[in-house]
Amino acid sequence: MRIRRPRALAVVALLAAATGCADVEGLKNQGDQGTVHAPKALWKGYFPDPPGPGQQPGSAAVVPGLPKVPGLSMRGVDALSVVRADITSATAEDGGTGRLVDPRAVQRLALCTQAVDGGPYCPVRPGVLHDLTGNGREELITALDVDGRVSELRVYTVQDDGRIARVLSRRGVLEGVEVAAEHLAVREPTSNPAYISVSDYVWDPNTKSMSLSQLTLDDCPTLSDVPLSADRQRCAR
Repeated sequence: MRIRRPRALAVVALLAAATGCADVEGLKNQGDQGTVHAPKALWKGYFPDPPGPGQQPGSAAVVPGLPKVPGLSMRGVDALSVVRADITSATAEDGGTGRLVDPRAVQRLALCTQAVDGGPYCPVRPGVLHDLTGNGREELITALDVDGRVSELRVYTVQDDGRIARVLSRRGVLEGVEVAAEHLAVREPTSNPAYISVSDYVWDPNTKSMSLSQLTLDDCPTLSDVPLSADRQRCAR
């Protein structure tokens, strides 16, 4: 009887566990695998105050000062009038703190004329109609360009009572805005020029607003024909 073989195998197993993994050529040391560090929380005693009434940019809010929409359709609604009423009320509500809207937005709106499109210097983008709620009624999607980089994205819907409500407001660098079915995706640059962040918003029937459903990173192809500083790149989409 060979009673020493199991013991020899046990020794080999212990050596493998101590030095690394084994293959057909024998045992190999994988070297220092590094040290795992637990995350360290910073500023444990600091917490933000809860938002006050109306101080949540992503929440639904009826835009004051606008007439009710006949037929519950955004078609024929003046996008510039909606944005002007919304920006004016939001600025008054946040007291110029910038929590709801960039403080420069009102001054930028002053560049708009009485022309149908607001004139050549109006910072409000042409409105786009798209059904984001899935109820068969189109929402109004537009944006106000605060400067050459930052914009205020706005989405509005018509409620069952005919009143216009803002269902999404988002300030950011709009590298791209896309709609597909009942999704609205916002593309923004990151600190790494190789990637772009994509925020996907969908309709939330509980809050009656567009809610963030997914945040991802996407590859960022560059445009070779767009002049930029040597250390920055611009996405091709």
